[in-house]
Amino acid sequence: QVQLVESGGGVVQAGGSLTLSCTASGVVLAVAVKAWYRQAPGKSRELVADITSGGSTWYADSVKGRFTVSGDNAKNTITLQMNNLKPEDTAVYYCKHENVLGANFWGQGTQVTVSS
Repeated sequence: QVQLVESGGGVVQAGGSLTLSCTASGVVLAVAVKAWYRQAPGKSRELVADITSGGSTWYADSVKGRFTVSGDNAKNTITLQMNNLKPEDTAVYYCKHENVLGANFWGQGTQVTVSS
């Protein structure tokens, strides 16, 4: 069974940086897309950034130029470097793997709080 564990969340002042990491275990099939989502209180979960196995990346407009997603296919890890954080980035951040059959696996989430 695939298990994803996020780490790196915390409390940071506006303008600061955090790096989130997600490590997977129990992966049997190749992962097609690795992604980071976030969910703020009272809001729906939204896609922040993703990276395909080929290295193509996508970012939400709200984080372009501030966040960088990277992945290691061999280790099945994904990292989100977050710079110039804003209070509106406060949310629980989740990583997700989508394998080549389209099955999705989620981590338990890590809290990011940005104080103004």
